[in-house]
Amino acid sequence: MKKIFPILLILTLLFGCKSTKNAQNSKYDDIDTTKRLTFNRVLKCNNYNIKYQKAKEYYGLGKYIKAQDLFEQIIPFYKGQTRGAEVHYLFAMCNYKTGDNLLAGYLFQKFYQMYPTTDYSENALFLSAYCYYLDSPRPSLDQESTNTAIEQFQMFVTKFPKSNLIDSCNNLVDKLRFKLEEKTFEAAKLYYDIGYFKAAGIAFQNSLKKYPDSHYREDVLYYIAKSDVKYADGSVLEKQKERYLNTVSSCKDYKKQYPNGKYTKEINKTISYSQKRIKKLEK
Repeated sequence: MKKIFPILLILTLLFGCKSTKNAQNSKYDDIDTTKRLTFNRVLKCNNYNIKYQKAKEYYGLGKYIKAQDLFEQIIPFYKGQTRGAEVHYLFAMCNYKTGDNLLAGYLFQKFYQMYPTTDYSENALFLSAYCYYLDSPRPSLDQESTNTAIEQFQMFVTKFPKSNLIDSCNNLVDKLRFKLEEKTFEAAKLYYDIGYFKAAGIAFQNSLKKYPDSHYREDVLYYIAKSDVKYADGSVLEKQKERYLNTVSSCKDYKKQYPNGKYTKEINKTISYSQKRIKKLEK
């Protein structure tokens, strides 16, 4: 009988996860016994307090995948309870820590929508934007994540104007906008490179309207003038004079804004060439 009692005690500790529904909703006082439980046993058990404690333990040890699996299981149970915000936030953090930026960004975004006034809210909204920033691809690809990141950063600045993360937000938004500027510039230049000069001129003009303070502004103005002159060169005779006049106007726009610009020499040549063509057409 003396040997049976210790065996029963061990079995009770190891299989303690198989608690009743009432036990799930009560505090689990013998939490030290969770140290005896393997991950697979915790994963299959019905005691949400044990899952919660082990999830936090794994998170603290940097075992984010295991913590993530457990937090995902208990999110529905703790929704609306005191621990609900913490569980949801740590679940999002696990995805962030494991590099799933797109999912993490979405989870942080959903967290802020559900819990806008908790201690985690400021960090969650910033990380939502930052995760989309990390997911932002090179300029030639679709920029949905880039646009979402900008929107989230702008929301953060609006919601937390006194945050010490404001400068970081502004710097990251500048980088994202530069990427968008680069995308529109490269798209317009592609038209120019393949000889679609009318389309190139329109695309460069649209780029300038969308990003008037673009880092590429000088280049855009230059390529507008170059697109105009090449479009004029390839036009039918009766349209050439009008289009060379447009070229001269575009060149003057460049010189007005960049009197000592890097393309000034070539712009002057383009003006001279266009004016000679106009005089010849007027004869």
